[in-house]
Amino acid sequence: MAERRRSSGLIGELAAEFTGTMVLILFGAGVVAQVVAGGGLTEPAGGLGNHDSIAWAWGLGVTLGVYVAARLSGAHLNPAVTVSLAAFKGFSWRKVPPYCLAQTLGAFVGALLVRWNYTEVLGHYDPGHTLKTQFVFSTLPGNGSTAFGVHEWGAFRDQVIGTALLVLLILAVTDLANTPPGANLGPLVIGLIVVAIGMAFGTNAGYAINPARDFGPRLASFITGYRSAWRDQWGNLYFWVPIAGPLVGGPLGAWIYQALVGNRMPGAEPEPPGAVPPSESR
Repeated sequence: MAERRRSSGLIGELAAEFTGTMVLILFGAGVVAQVVAGGGLTEPAGGLGNHDSIAWAWGLGVTLGVYVAARLSGAHLNPAVTVSLAAFKGFSWRKVPPYCLAQTLGAFVGALLVRWNYTEVLGHYDPGHTLKTQFVFSTLPGNGSTAFGVHEWGAFRDQVIGTALLVLLILAVTDLANTPPGANLGPLVIGLIVVAIGMAFGTNAGYAINPARDFGPRLASFITGYRSAWRDQWGNLYFWVPIAGPLVGGPLGAWIYQALVGNRMPGAEPEPPGAVPPSESR
């Protein structure tokens, strides 16, 4: 595996991160477009899914994206994961900026494809391209509701907690010294982690837990007609929250895992830095 990764080079790794993140967004943004815009046009409304179908499709999108990219790049698909692996698992800091850029570009292209594919449905359900369908592409505090009373700092707190939980669990299931899933089931378990986070932590900020997943589609929506893409329903600049929160939460979750569990494993051996363990890649 190491020999193959070396031969692929950084370009191959970046291509894998781009493609895997694009796949993630195609399923994730696609299901929200179907449930929100498509479901809003059915009689009665809501005939194309609900919150659970959104959580499952996002999780499956993560699983499939990881299967696409894991062999070449380790399938980070998330700048918060990349930064956390660099800080605590020996992943090269030199690769962090290009990985993050590739992930963001993949999310941007995936969102553009969803925007194009759902042109008619989005146009009929929300002709003004407003906050009513903005969260097809990017997150909002309280999922755009004012009833919950969630503002930027409440959403920031949520993103720190959610991303810390994500990275802590990713490290747990990929730690060779722990009990990692066998039979190449690691990506499936990571997808289930995202499903669980979506079902438990989806209210306050839409569980972005990934700066690329939010910023790339947010930019794609802005250049295709969503003029309010950078602000929330309160009129406040919001785009920074799903970037800063995960970048704080990811390393925090990695530190918690290493301090409380990882460093205490008997007979722990070094792992491939930021990569899928060899036993999972066969």
